[in-house]
Amino acid sequence: MITFEEAYKIVKNSIVVKGTERVSFLNSVNRILAEDVKSDIEMPPFDKSAVDGYACKADDLDMPLEIIETVQAGQTPEKIVGKEQCTQIMTGAPVPEGADTIVMVEYTEIKDNKLIIKRKQSKTNIAYRAEDVKLGQTVLKKGIIIKPQHIAVFASVGYTEVLVYEKVKIGIISTGDELTEPDKKPGLSQIRNSNSYQLMSQAKTMGCNPAYYGIAKDTYEDTYEKVTKALSENDVLILSGGVSVGEFDFVPEVLKKAGIKILFDSIAVTPGKPTTFGKSDTKFCFGLPGNPVSSFVQFELLAKPFLYGMSGHEYKIPEIKLPLAKDFKRKRTARKAFIPINIVNGEVVPLEYHGSAHIHSLSFADGIISYLVGVDTLKKGDLVDVRQI
Repeated sequence: MITFEEAYKIVKNSIVVKGTERVSFLNSVNRILAEDVKSDIEMPPFDKSAVDGYACKADDLDMPLEIIETVQAGQTPEKIVGKEQCTQIMTGAPVPEGADTIVMVEYTEIKDNKLIIKRKQSKTNIAYRAEDVKLGQTVLKKGIIIKPQHIAVFASVGYTEVLVYEKVKIGIISTGDELTEPDKKPGLSQIRNSNSYQLMSQAKTMGCNPAYYGIAKDTYEDTYEKVTKALSENDVLILSGGVSVGEFDFVPEVLKKAGIKILFDSIAVTPGKPTTFGKSDTKFCFGLPGNPVSSFVQFELLAKPFLYGMSGHEYKIPEIKLPLAKDFKRKRTARKAFIPINIVNGEVVPLEYHGSAHIHSLSFADGIISYLVGVDTLKKGDLVDVRQI
């Protein structure tokens, strides 16, 4: 049995980044950008008005002004603003030569065909050429997860064919004769298979391509058949169940025969002690415990950083520091422990939690916190790292 920190290091050091492909920018949301994106233009490309108003000379604002022209967005000014003159201008239109400030229309009135400025302003209301983005400037960096707001940036710089990392292909298998599929009512001594669909959803939210290979029966032959098929068709295999030391837990033996070298098979952590990780030259495998909280938590802690790493993204743990609303206690301290919590009025409150089979506890959780090895009590008011889920 190794520490969680050792397991995490082994997983991170095993990452092999996928290749790249180009996709339409409209199809790139939730993918990982594989190159820096630079602007092919300046933004704004000219000095433009940030408001509807009048383009004037700052020195002339105390006197009536002649309106010599009206310029809309998309038009080019034809006249130069001279002394005691102004141009009516719309938001986004180029600032005419000779003007150095735009007075908001709300601050003006027209008297005797002259513009009168009723209120002074401190801003020029001009968006200056290249003040947002310079030609050749990097606007998005390699390795980011592409979000909807990035699509606007792609469009603005003409980057319509986006270089992204290939999606990680994941095969998912659950093991055990006690499992039945969700659309079937469990018989005596059976339970519905929730892990596979939970893991599929966790993978999909990351932009991966998961495929489900069904429930492996508690026989060596069926387990081997499903494992080898999933490994042949995917980059990563994720199994749930069958990784402990029971008489019918064939997974470790099957993985070795399938060419997977086991790098660890037990972690000093709860939930998830029998978590397994292994690899061949080109394939990787996570063997997660059969209890649903264990499989969920260990996917978040170990599989997610690994899969993001393969996708070209350096995963940052979504943690915030918050105080405990009350004392937290536990009995056993030999392993690092992760427990679900709620956040109430900015404080961490323990959630009713019956152990690693209590999947419903996660449905109401805002996050998880951890106990270090050897720690049995966390005190009210202590700041703890809350990992959001």
